[in-house]
Amino acid sequence: MAEQFFSERVATPIGPMILVTDGRQQLRAADWEDKSERMYRLLRLQYAKDGYELCTAARTAARLALEAYFDGELAAIDVVPTRTCGTDFQRLAWAALRAIPAGTTLSYGQLAARIGRPAAVRAVGAANGANPIPVVVPCHRVIGANASLTGFGGGLERKRWLLEHERRHAAIAGSCVQLTFEADPAVTHREPGRGDFVAAQYARGEGCELNYCCETQSGLRSHDEK
Repeated sequence: MAEQFFSERVATPIGPMILVTDGRQQLRAADWEDKSERMYRLLRLQYAKDGYELCTAARTAARLALEAYFDGELAAIDVVPTRTCGTDFQRLAWAALRAIPAGTTLSYGQLAARIGRPAAVRAVGAANGANPIPVVVPCHRVIGANASLTGFGGGLERKRWLLEHERRHAAIAGSCVQLTFEADPAVTHREPGRGDFVAAQYARGEGCELNYCCETQSGLRSHDEK
């Protein structure tokens, strides 16, 4: 039986992205619209040609988190739930990617050592190339041993932009994000970075609440919904 996934389009400063989530709002895949064939190819590899069907999504928690990230709230993507069907080694490498702090980078060799497989540098590079969820699973934070940008599915210009974006905003200290899934299909949340409250309707009977607080140079700015 085919799994039901939901796709939606989100605008970013470096081009529109397509997000694919499941019924539990777990992010399954993502890519830029001009690279969407790569995303669909990876989906077919992971779930087979007839293993899933795509429907149109409502405004998901993953989309809200990415919008916040591109607004400078880097920690927003840290709590986005994901689910993939890669190999054990790929999932190990992808999990290690999410542990790289925003504003920093690792070489492929350093990442291989971090997962306890120091000789598997090429395999780590291959796992990076097969990552179906760029940005949220931040393969852009891995660079060559000589500090060169090396490859990135979204293109080197986007990789450069993402790294510069993260370095610029990483100075914001004390970021905290709380993500809560609720059974109520209508959940009010505050859309991060915009200072207003938005009521979101989730047709699939699931909602989300995003709470942010970020310590800035001017003091503590609270985004928590009360």
